Formats: sequence, structure tokens, C-alpha cells
Amino acid sequence: MANKLINQMGLPKSIANIFAARNIITAKDALSLTEFELMELLDVGMTEVTFAMAHISEVVCPPCQTALLLMEQRVRNESLAGHLPTRLKGLDEALCGGIPFGVLTELVGPPGIGKTQFCLKLSLLASLPVNCGGLEGRVIYIDVESKFSSKRLIEIGTKSFPEIFYKKGMAQEMAGRIMILRPTSLSEFAESLHRIKVSLLQQQVKLLIIDSMAALVLGEHDSGASRQQALGWHVSFIKSLAEFSRIPIVLTNQVRSQIGDESLMYSFQARSHSTKEDTPVTFDSHLVAALGINWAHAVTIRLVLESKSGQRFIKLAKSPISPPLAFPFNITASGIVLLDDNGIEMKGPEINNIHCQGQNALSNYER
Repeated sequence: MANKLINQMGLPKSIANIFAARNIITAKDALSLTEFELMELLDVGMTEVTFAMAHISEVVCPPCQTALLLMEQRVRNESLAGHLPTRLKGLDEALCGGIPFGVLTELVGPPGIGKTQFCLKLSLLASLPVNCGGLEGRVIYIDVESKFSSKRLIEIGTKSFPEIFYKKGMAQEMAGRIMILRPTSLSEFAESLHRIKVSLLQQQVKLLIIDSMAALVLGEHDSGASRQQALGWHVSFIKSLAEFSRIPIVLTNQVRSQIGDESLMYSFQARSHSTKEDTPVTFDSHLVAALGINWAHAVTIRLVLESKSGQRFIKLAKSPISPPLAFPFNITASGIVLLDDNGIEMKGPEINNIHCQGQNALSNYER
């Protein structure tokens, strides 16, 4: 608003012309001067200057809004911005429609908990025809740890959408819309990101998945300082991709052991110390997300996948539009299935802690 042109503010033409003649073009130019400075510069009286300044201030000053109005606008904007439904009713309702477009959504959890299963299902949903509730687009899947399974993808598709996948040639067509990249280093990953930016518009890409971001960074940098430095550019570029393309971007993250009093902090305030995912996990270990605080601030939605006493949970640990909620789930042949659409509200350390209890007793559909 500070750069709004004075000649477009509805001032009397005689006064607007004087401002233009003295090269005072924008509201910022005028409001940066005192009334006495303007009197001298414009060669007009105090009455004219006071009137002009009051009018310019009124035009550029945003109106007062109530907290209720701001909340209603936020919910309305979320609904209009676009979402990729997960087909998990309770989670979609909490997210006002699903995985939001234009921001980063993170999946974090211990190995074998179901992060890749979630990503495979999202890939299918993005490639489905619009009349079946999909986005009918291509998917770029960056498979850092070579966990992507075409066989499992087709299994989820045939069990979830038999009316589509049993049609002749449809399974091949759907799988053909998912492009797999497997960078082996951060430098290769950076090159992939630059190529992706061009592909997003040219190839009708509707979803970008990076599985997993932590594997790239933790595999090359051992110290926290160098890791955060390397991560910084990539985070900024990925965020710009989301904003530029207005598509959902989903990234998976690993976990590390809890340090000190981190359980007292919110889920987006974890410190930057981290260890690799392969660190042995004890029974009922309390873990936190890897990659540190700068990464946590970069993601808009954080979904935590954990297990307690043999039961898996999806926790909506960070969201601008929902309280922290936990949903029990199982992994079946058709993918992730919620056992209850009514989320359990969480408070305190439970938002941040990631449990890994009794995981060996979980089902065969892992990762």
C-alpha cells in the first residue's frame, strides 16, 4: 500500500498535480515528510497539507478487523486455495479438505511406520481422473532411499479404486503419470529441483513428493552447522516451488532421540541437533523430528506417524487451522485406513514426542 500512486487516491486534481510536479509520486513519498516539509516543498497552506495527508493515510491504512473476521477469512481462503484430499475423512476435515496447495507438508516418523505408504496413496490420488476425485495430473516422486514400489502402488490402486484399475490399460496409464527421480547426493538433488521447476508447468505436474529429505542431508553432513547451511538453500527453493506452482509438496522426515527438555517445546521448536534414522530405537523410545528448527519453521503442516502399544497413530502436530489431533490407523492392502474419524486432541509434550513402541508387532505393510 505504501507504493500506491497519489494520483489514484481521489485527491482533488489541483492538489494531485502539485504533488506530481514536485516528484512526490507514491504514498510513501508523501508520508515520509512532515507537514511543515510538505508546506515548504508544495508551497501550499497547512489546511491543504493536513487534508491531503489525512486522505492519503486513510487510503493506505488497512481497516481494523476483528479476530473473528480474520479467522473466517483464513478458513475461507484455505477452502478456496485448493487441496488434495487424502480420503481419510477425519484428517481431511481437520485440514479443511486435505493436503493444501502452495505450501510444504511434512510426514515424520520412525522407519517402517507408513510414511512411504502415505506417499504412494497420495501419488495415486493426484493422478486419478477429476471425475473420480483426483487431480488428473502427473506426479514427480523423488525417491531418495529407493523405497518406491510399483507393485505396492498397483496393489493400493486395485484395492482402493477397482472400478478404474481393472479397466484394460488403466493401471499402466495411472502408473505412467508418476515420474521417479533417484538423486544420490545433494548436488544431484539441486539439479533435479531446477529441472522440476520447468516441468511443473510444461508437464501438468500436480504433486511433488520428496521421500526422504532427511536421508539426503543426514547422509552428507554430520555436524549441525554444516547441515543447517546445506539445508537452508534447499528449503528456500522448495518453498518457492510450492508458491510458484500452487501444488501440494509433501516431504518425509526421519526421527532422532530426544535431547534434554525438548518434550516441553512445541513441535515446530525442536533444536537442530540430530542423529541418523538408523540409530537403534529402544522399546517405547521418545523421539523428535530430525533436521532442526529452521526446517520445522519452513513446513506449514506436520503430520507425525507413531506407534504406541502396537497401535499406529497419525498426529496432526502442526497446522495453522487445526488444534493438534491424533487419529488411530492401520495399514491394509488398500493403504492407510483411519480407525476413528474423531481425532483425539493432544496437549503439552504429547504434541512433540514421537513414540515407537511395540513396532515389531505391526503389520507387514511397512515403510
